[in-house]
Amino acid sequence: MKTIELREKRFNRVITVVSILVPVVVAMLFRVKLPNVEPLTFLPPIYATINGITALLLILAVWAIKQGKRKLHQNIMTTCIVLSGIFLLMYIAYHMTSESTPFGGEGNIRYVYYFILISHIILSILIIPLVLKTYARAYLGKFEAHRKLAKITFPIWLYVAVTGVVVYVMISPYYAH
Repeated sequence: MKTIELREKRFNRVITVVSILVPVVVAMLFRVKLPNVEPLTFLPPIYATINGITALLLILAVWAIKQGKRKLHQNIMTTCIVLSGIFLLMYIAYHMTSESTPFGGEGNIRYVYYFILISHIILSILIIPLVLKTYARAYLGKFEAHRKLAKITFPIWLYVAVTGVVVYVMISPYYAH
């Protein structure tokens, strides 16, 4: 087997494990509340901002690659992955120290909110292997395969980033202060 194929096979194993472990660990940690720890109620606007920055950077990354600025594109995409990791850590920390905030809106806005929230959660789980596989293909120099997968990954990741901000804006009036 060729070296690139072997490396890709190893990457795919790691991606599969990470893609399963992250949602499972997050779901498990949701049930854990740290005793005698001050609630980290300041985190939601920070991680919502991180989602917003990620959305803007994703758009900038597409612009960069269309302009032939491959290194800029690579740096921006790496930054997006790092920001997503920071978001995840803050999100977990918040939920381990604070009770979940129920949505207080009434009427049809509840359906809108829950549609956005549920689609955001489902796609945030599905985006993990897509982002990692897309990134791995570029890393391995498989640019045509990278490009094909990126056409699927980009709009989903952008949706997840934008809806993360929308969910925050919609629920923020109901946070206990």
